[in-house]
Amino acid sequence: MSRSGFNRKTALATVTMVLAAEAADVDVLWSFKGSIEGLQHHRGITHSFVGVPFVAAGTLLFVWLLQRFRRKPLTGSKRTVRWGFLYFCALLAALSHLLLDYATAYGIRLMEPFNYRWYSWDIMYIVEPLMLLALIAALAIPGLLGLVSSEVGARSRLPRGRGAAIAALVFILLLYGYRDYQHRRAVAALNSFEYHGAAPQRVGAYPYMINPFRWHGVVETKNFFETVPVNSSAPDVAFNDGIQFYKPPQSPALEAADNSYFGHVYLDWAAFPYMRVTPNPEDHPGYLVEYQDLRYTYPPTSGLGIARSSRRAPLGGFVLLDPELHVVGEGMNSSRPASMQTLDDPPERR
Repeated sequence: MSRSGFNRKTALATVTMVLAAEAADVDVLWSFKGSIEGLQHHRGITHSFVGVPFVAAGTLLFVWLLQRFRRKPLTGSKRTVRWGFLYFCALLAALSHLLLDYATAYGIRLMEPFNYRWYSWDIMYIVEPLMLLALIAALAIPGLLGLVSSEVGARSRLPRGRGAAIAALVFILLLYGYRDYQHRRAVAALNSFEYHGAAPQRVGAYPYMINPFRWHGVVETKNFFETVPVNSSAPDVAFNDGIQFYKPPQSPALEAADNSYFGHVYLDWAAFPYMRVTPNPEDHPGYLVEYQDLRYTYPPTSGLGIARSSRRAPLGGFVLLDPELHVVGEGMNSSRPASMQTLDDPPERR
């Protein structure tokens, strides 16, 4: 973004935009208080429209302090620092962070603190190689051409790489547009069928890396969830590869777990929460209630899913109850004790 022209308008544009684009993730500091606090506060106020002006201002203050107190100034350029324009650059960079996070399946609280609803576009996988290659090429190619130019004596007073940077940004916008188009086709395909005689109440389609036609479909009906592969180019739903997850019956143990601190936080975030209650888990005379969000249960054959023998589902969690239904342990799977029993996969039907 800086190389697309902003670094020609003011000194310190690049360092400011790089820092402002990353600053929203300062909320990861909540993770030091525990995995539940990390989930509750991640992508919250610093990732909202209300928070963007403050994130940009904090970044600009940090850059100003570095510029003021460093013995050697941050900029060796003859261009002056236009602090007002630099704040505008920081705003754009901070907004780019929101766009990148919104495009993924994890979600973002865009309207916090006025509305704590999660929003997600669901069109981009958390790591998109095509986008990364475009960005790396836009940075590397002008540098290589600059080395060649210096060898033949050519000089330029302006920063290099503007054309390549603009081309990379245009490519990313086109990629987003095409991904959105295919996502809409996948969602429409999921809504076009019944599943074992049941009409879908909600559906979701979640992306894979690189291939824009391949989607992880999740369908919710009255009594069960089903995950199915979707090919948006046809469009087609692979029913034979579907996996069902039956909704657990309401029980005092499940109600107690849902009302726990972890239960409130997780159910607020999860798009397709699936729970399993196991009475009398090993070495514990009570109940183990496990949580997972089915948008992350990619089939193992895809290379993105978990092994069938593992219950440590990505971004899943647990609540451990005693026989009187008091919470004696809770958290994300990342904080789950290694000694806690690993369970088999939940009942399913192919």
